[in-house]
Amino acid sequence: MSAPLISILDDEPAIRAILSEALTEAGFRTMAFGRATEFEAALKRATPDVCLVDLGLPDRDGLSLVHRLALEQGASVIIVSGRAQVQDRVTGLELGADDYIIKPFDPAEVVARVRARLRAPRSAPTRSETARFAGWTAHFDRYVLEDATGAETPFSHAEGEVLRLFLESPKRLITRAHMQESLGGAAGESFDRAMDVRISRLRTKLREDPKNPRLIKTIYGAGYIFLGDVDWA
Repeated sequence: MSAPLISILDDEPAIRAILSEALTEAGFRTMAFGRATEFEAALKRATPDVCLVDLGLPDRDGLSLVHRLALEQGASVIIVSGRAQVQDRVTGLELGADDYIIKPFDPAEVVARVRARLRAPRSAPTRSETARFAGWTAHFDRYVLEDATGAETPFSHAEGEVLRLFLESPKRLITRAHMQESLGGAAGESFDRAMDVRISRLRTKLREDPKNPRLIKTIYGAGYIFLGDVDWA
């Protein structure tokens, strides 16, 4: 089996070189690009396992690219940016990024974060790509929710990770600590905010009543419980 492929998008040649060297030494394959157009063209030829994306790009808004990657690609997305404000981190995570690394960084930390992202999707024993629950079908191979009429609603890679975590542990308490451990990323305000946003978006896509959700129940001070019965195909 070939090594995981990591795609690097950063307009600074020195950053691309540092990341490529560190990841290659760690046993990964890498592709590096300085412009979003080059990066997007390469996605048509190969799908990376993890994308490292800078926000300050010369030819494209990095945040819009992150959002598109989260919706259309099966890769995890890690933002690597000099924007250190909490709101920047929250916005990036809300748009679908799986993690956020602030420049300047230790290359060893980036490697560790990449490894964490690669472990997270493989941590659960059940790896079926289709789950049925409460009149819905979740297609994790296509990142869509299908209702009883056949209408489809897309969800992002990050939203899919949270949904899968719920569906693989129905009627069991899932704590914030367990979510952080299972999904990777640094614990803290930005992670908690990102989880709140992803769960809110999942509830909207599942047409939940925000005041009285019937499937994803908040247990205040403890975590969440998914209340539906789940059938993995």
